Amino acid sequence: MNLISIPAFQDNYIWVLADDKDRCIIVDPGEAAPVMKAIEENGWQPQAILLTHHHNDHVGGVPALRAKFPHLEVYGPQETQNKGTTRIVEEGQNVLILEWEFSVFATPGHTSGHICFYSFPYLFCGDTMFSGGCGRLFEGTPEQMYQSFQKINALPAETIICCAHEYTLANMKFALSILPEDPAIQDYYHKVKELRAKKLNTLPVILKNERQINLFLRTDDIDLINKINQETKMQQPEQRFAWLRSKKDNF
Repeated sequence: MNLISIPAFQDNYIWVLADDKDRCIIVDPGEAAPVMKAIEENGWQPQAILLTHHHNDHVGGVPALRAKFPHLEVYGPQETQNKGTTRIVEEGQNVLILEWEFSVFATPGHTSGHICFYSFPYLFCGDTMFSGGCGRLFEGTPEQMYQSFQKINALPAETIICCAHEYTLANMKFALSILPEDPAIQDYYHKVKELRAKKLNTLPVILKNERQINLFLRTDDIDLINKINQETKMQQPEQRFAWLRSKKDNF
């Protein structure tokens, strides 16, 4: 299967999985026009849409796509029931589309009903995790997002993380401000800076690499704990996660 990213809006990515028969699955189509264009150019036959949460920049293209392809099933969490979803899915369910089987797990934090779809090696995580960062907490709590990150971190190291936004450079600037001497963060920041200067994508990313450079996955890291202890003592990783998110919100 082939993984393709379609740019949308200012910094969104709409993800597409296509097989060797040109059948495809579309993930979080925030707008229809770029997807329609890619379908026409590649001769794809859309089979289904997967939605991770209800925000318009992830679901806005669903009505037009279903008008064009009425057979499309749209899988999404309860919070997307009025966004064009035809099949509500939730934690623990498996979705079989053609030869692809996706595990569904709940990842609240960005929204209260946010979900991820996982079919090894691909994880479609919406606005839960970004390279070097995590989603804003619009509806959930830091504790919920921490637990969502633990679910992602439990996946195989080779998991390919398909984030929905090109936020990597900003996230790495933040990470560098927290741990400026960290060699992995320094190296990745410079790599990302070069890619973005050439207007190249930084996504998708590999989980084993995120474990090195994403501070939100490093809440038990001694360097991060020492940094936080310069300001305040926090015993629990959930508290350190909340501290990081608060710092990022104000960065």
